Amino acid sequence: MKKYFVTGIDTEIGKTVISAILTESLEADYWKPVQSGDLHNSDSHKIERLISNTKTHIHQEAYRLKTPASPHYSAEIDGVNIDLESIKTPDTNNNLIVEGAGGLMVPLNRNDLIIDLIEKLQLPVILVSKNYLGSINHTLLSIAMLQSRNIEIKGIIFNGKKTPSTEEIILHFSKIPCLGFVENEATVDKSMIKKYADKFAKVLL
Repeated sequence: MKKYFVTGIDTEIGKTVISAILTESLEADYWKPVQSGDLHNSDSHKIERLISNTKTHIHQEAYRLKTPASPHYSAEIDGVNIDLESIKTPDTNNNLIVEGAGGLMVPLNRNDLIIDLIEKLQLPVILVSKNYLGSINHTLLSIAMLQSRNIEIKGIIFNGKKTPSTEEIILHFSKIPCLGFVENEATVDKSMIKKYADKFAKVLL
């Protein structure tokens, strides 16, 4: 079974859309370990609305926090302590896409970051990058952090308007494979997700 952890170089990078595409492509299960805020319109709800296949099972979050903020702060407001040891990969015989919260250095509590969760779950990472001023630095730093922990990186997906000069220099310095591109789309719906899912199917298997 294929299992991947989807993380990004920053917040608002498009991890959930990419996760929907990967979930649809592999007809995988989906799991968001920590959801901060938007509990009535969570990332799990969004995935459910965007996928078309009937094989995907969306697993319950380990932590559902009320405040849309960094998980450590949301948990503090809710009077909850996020215990890394309590977060366990769901039992499934299917492929699995796991979506993180924000970037690698987002704190879960006073001791643990998202990268610590990735290391604990021992899943290969798919890194989502998006062009903006500073994104080269953020992408290369994210890759360096993952490599410093010997975490496997399956590849990079670039999301948004293509910027060849940025993408080429990231791939040149990182030597990480590019899995593909998801361009800005006027509408994000099931048909859009399915279109890209078909494109990604071969590189994920």
